[in-house]
Amino acid sequence: MLGYVCKYTPVELLRAMGADPVRITSPAADFNQAEARMHPNVCSYVKLVLEAMEDGDYEGVVLTSCCDSVRRLYDTLQDLYPDKFIYILDLPRRVSEASEKMYARRIMELAKAYSSFSGRKYDPAALAEQLGCLKGSPRRPSGHRNPVRVGILGARCPESVYRLLDDNGAEVVFDLTCTGMDRGLALGELLPPHISAEQPEVMALQYAHALLGQIPCLRMEDVSRREAFIQEQMKAVDGLVYHTVKFCDIYSYEYSVMHRQTSLPVLKIETDLTLQCEGQIKTRIDAFIEALKAAKGLDAPVKERKKMGKGYAVGIDSGSTSTNAVIMNKNREIVAYEIVRTGARAADSAGRALEAVLKKAGLTREDIDGVFSTGYGRAAVGSSSREVTEISCHAKGARYFNPKVCTILDIGGQDSKAIRLTKDGGIADFVMNDKCAAGTGRFLEAMARTLEVSVDELGDISAKSQKDVEISSMCTVFAESEVISLIAQNTEKADIARGVHRAIAGKAVSLMKRVRPEPAYMMTGGVARNKGVVREIEKLLGEPVYICEEPDIVGAAGAALYALDELE
Repeated sequence: MLGYVCKYTPVELLRAMGADPVRITSPAADFNQAEARMHPNVCSYVKLVLEAMEDGDYEGVVLTSCCDSVRRLYDTLQDLYPDKFIYILDLPRRVSEASEKMYARRIMELAKAYSSFSGRKYDPAALAEQLGCLKGSPRRPSGHRNPVRVGILGARCPESVYRLLDDNGAEVVFDLTCTGMDRGLALGELLPPHISAEQPEVMALQYAHALLGQIPCLRMEDVSRREAFIQEQMKAVDGLVYHTVKFCDIYSYEYSVMHRQTSLPVLKIETDLTLQCEGQIKTRIDAFIEALKAAKGLDAPVKERKKMGKGYAVGIDSGSTSTNAVIMNKNREIVAYEIVRTGARAADSAGRALEAVLKKAGLTREDIDGVFSTGYGRAAVGSSSREVTEISCHAKGARYFNPKVCTILDIGGQDSKAIRLTKDGGIADFVMNDKCAAGTGRFLEAMARTLEVSVDELGDISAKSQKDVEISSMCTVFAESEVISLIAQNTEKADIARGVHRAIAGKAVSLMKRVRPEPAYMMTGGVARNKGVVREIEKLLGEPVYICEEPDIVGAAGAALYALDELE
């Protein structure tokens, strides 16, 4: 295998020379090797490539000079692997007749270098055959089993995003990420009708013209064609998925502009390209496609369709800290609810919650007409006939408890979500925090433990604060160290508790601002029971925040409502 990283790489040339070029996209388990050899804040994709070279069976890699991080990667790989083919193509920033001639020469220099390394000769006829195959590249299918159409933009997209979109029945209409999935079609349309090997220099120039003539990435000097293409293609899609890589700022800027200018739903996913990101990617994409389907009136698949019997439905919210179950009757009244601590196995916790809520309601499983599950462990709830994301369930549950709610802040055990609703209760926009647990229930538990009080006491204690104390770090470990230092300085517990709450509130409101929040506000999740956090959030918003009697069960109530909708 010969790795490559960029859509401007002459893959067809390498294939014509007998190489097996493979785009490096698979996520890494960790970046231990990369961070031992490079700066920890370098682009995550660069780290991924170094890990792939360390763990994979690559004979080498072909890079392009697209950014400083890749140049540093080239230097590092040359030192690490002197026996492998490590090559960097100097990529022109400007597309012109002169740059096409220059790139054609550089492509031929690559062929010469690879021939010297591998002993495989460059054959113009073999390249002509490869380029000829591109002329027949099929267009994307016009239909799908469930016609939700999306476009993908941004930096290097992990394979899991494409897989999850396909699993959700979404058709990718266009893909303008760094490597992109439309390469064959794009090059095929830019090559001449007939490609001949009789004039190798002319063919190389035609090839360079096609490579540089693709819809430009943001590294190119003139991106007006990119902007025009996006504007045109947005008429054909229901939403946009924008993927950015941690520390790749240039694509974050494009997302910010697009988010302001388009009326289409836009899902932003920022990852570090590790396996640990896939859980949150799944939740985001599932919720995004759910919202697009709901807007188009499309039904989600159900494992087993049932009719209304005794009129009871159950919603189970399998979260990281607690598993919550709600029983509703056909009049949409809550008959009973139960909250149990999530154990080592989500399936066991869901079973315990179901049995407990049935017992509290005086019902049996035979009395229940439908069970819908939500939360991170929703797929593990064996009794569920359908899984719905917590984004959709919190939106539905919030409107059930307060029909006037427009913006929801959900702070759970390990993540936070901000959701803005449409007038009819649909999802207008949503964001989730990254995989860090800063500002969540776990964070509060750690701070309470350090202060030697219970989590339930923190809110009342902070109300007695007489002095402002700043907690500068939101990292659980570093914040805990700050709290220990404040204790050593004889700082009052009340002041420290309020400082913790102010830090959480600041992070939460910053998250909310990303969805352009509108009053009325509602807070859900276990942290909503902490009066100190709620007070600080209300101060920053300048508006009251509605808290229902039991904020933990909002997601489960939403799942039960979805089950009743299905039965009806």
